[in-house]
Formats: sequence, structure tokens, C-alpha cells
Amino acid sequence: MNDAHSIQKLADNLASKDPLKVEDSPRRVRILQNGKYIVDTTHAKYVWEHPYYPQYYVPRSEVKADFVQAHDHSKGIMICTFRTDTQEIPNVLVFREGPLKDLVRFDFKAMDAWFEEDQRIYVHPIDPYKRVDIRHSSRHIKIVVDGVTVAETSNATFLFETMLRTRYYLPATCIDPKLLSESVTVTSCPYKGDANYYNLTVNGKEYKDVIWYYKFPIPESAAIAGMFCFYNEKVDIWIDGVKE
Repeated sequence: MNDAHSIQKLADNLASKDPLKVEDSPRRVRILQNGKYIVDTTHAKYVWEHPYYPQYYVPRSEVKADFVQAHDHSKGIMICTFRTDTQEIPNVLVFREGPLKDLVRFDFKAMDAWFEEDQRIYVHPIDPYKRVDIRHSSRHIKIVVDGVTVAETSNATFLFETMLRTRYYLPATCIDPKLLSESVTVTSCPYKGDANYYNLTVNGKEYKDVIWYYKFPIPESAAIAGMFCFYNEKVDIWIDGVKE
């Protein structure tokens, strides 16, 4: 959300109603931009703009950048441009009243890098109330596409993620490689890392990006490295003979 229209829409929403939740973060948060840390704070706030995950809002007093321009929005919200030594940062929200008073919102993806303590974080801050648990399972998993069994194993790894459906990671060797073609798609997840994809061809039909895998997952998700996961929503999955 780094374009002017999206930022305007967010400002409109926050002007009409408070965020879903605001909490103190106990973590040191730093923002790196153009080779300099423009924020280094232990007083960041978790702000839930929607139910799915929070964003970091930081104190205005701890931003090491200057206003270039700003225009007022309703209810004490300003949409601003900040300047570092050599670079302008547009579409920054600054709050002058309400539950977000004296806080600043930088767009996560627009910044060069974010750090919690000394570790870089990606995509968005991790929700402190969300868990990812990975468990090996001997339950029998069968994947069926268009009536064809494309994978079977009793050596799967189950990934349980709060509020999401269970994902089943299978050894790559249980899938016929002749059915696969590499995709150029790459997606990122703050809980697991960067995912690559395969297309699957069954009965002459190609199913795009139906399998994903992590070459180098983050340490907390290392157990799924190199394993293949089928989109539950795009295939039929049978668990111990029972269709999911």
C-alpha cells in the first residue's frame, strides 16, 4: 500500500473509525532507508488496520527525517512527504490526535529494510498472537487432480497456522517429476520465507502454480525446506481415506 490512492483510502478509514487494536511492542524497531536508520525506537506500536496482521507505527519524535510537505486530512491526520539527506519518502501518515496521536506510519514495502532487534523482517510485522506449528505425521496423504492420483505418502509434514487451514508438505520424491514444470512465480511470507512454484500437467491440462515449496525457509520453518505443498483449494486431498 504505497500509492497515493491507497494511502488516501487508509487515511479515510482511520479518520472515520479507530483501528481495530493498538498495542505497545516490546521490540526494538529500526527502519533503514538509503543507507541510514531513519527510525530506531523501543516505543513502536502494533496497529491492526484490519484483522489479519498489524503494522508498525512509530513515534514522530524518533523519526530522523524532515517534513518536505504535508496536507491535512480530517481528524488530525496528515499525509506527508519526508526527506532524508538525498531521498524523499512520500505517502507517510502522521497523526495529531486520537488513539494514534504523535505516531507515524511508513509504508512497509516502500522502505529499504525493517529490523526487529538485530534481525531483518520481511513482508509485514509478524502478528504476536499468531502461531505456526510444524509437525511430522504418519497419516496417509493422497493428492488427486482430475481423478488422477499425483502424489501419495505416509511421511508428510503438517503445518498449522492460526486461523488458516492446515497445509500438507510432502517429500518431493513422492511426485512424478514428469508432471511438473517450473513457474516463475515467487511469493513471500514473513513466517516462512520466499516460496517458489511448480505448474502441474494432468490429462493434458496445465494447473498453474498449484505447488509451492521453500528452498531456504526462515529458521523457525526449517522443517519444510524442499518439501512440496499443494494448494488445498485447487486439488482433492484425502487424509487416511477421508476427503478433506
